[in-house]
Amino acid sequence: IELLALAIVIAYFIGCISPSIMLAKARGIDIKKEGSGNAGTTNALRVMGKKAGVITLIVDILKGVIAVLIGNLIAGPAGGMCAAVAAFCGHVWPVFYKFKGGKGVATAFGVLLGINVWLALAALAVVAIGVLVTKRMSVGSILGAACFPILAYFLEPEFIIPGSALALCIIIKHKANIVRLIHGEE
Repeated sequence: IELLALAIVIAYFIGCISPSIMLAKARGIDIKKEGSGNAGTTNALRVMGKKAGVITLIVDILKGVIAVLIGNLIAGPAGGMCAAVAAFCGHVWPVFYKFKGGKGVATAFGVLLGINVWLALAALAVVAIGVLVTKRMSVGSILGAACFPILAYFLEPEFIIPGSALALCIIIKHKANIVRLIHGEE
């Protein structure tokens, strides 16, 4: 139990690292007040350009992967799965930034890479198809999250419940995007 708790705490704090907030702050920008107001890759790209967007994407993915690997090392597969959820929660609700983080898409992809590479790639394929067809990252993200339980059922059944909770959070975090999509304003 102690090792599991340690894995969860470490993973949460890894998840709290926000490259978009840090990069923006270094430029004298408050990313939470610019663009969409989100502390994620898409808004970093919009507000600060390609380099900041790529750095944000890579760091957000890596923190998910690293958290799961550390969880596995400390407490085995259960530790990895708990660390996956904790890192995601740290990204979405970071204690250092008044519990206002990103939508969790890149970090969720990172934790999936750590849990099961094939599951991560299958989810990425759904996201990519959604983006290619609609030209909207939000649609791809929502579709990837919506399809997750089906993908997990076939590729990583042990992660279906915690992963589906993350997928539901991603969809809820995209509520404003969904409203704009319905009204043709996205």
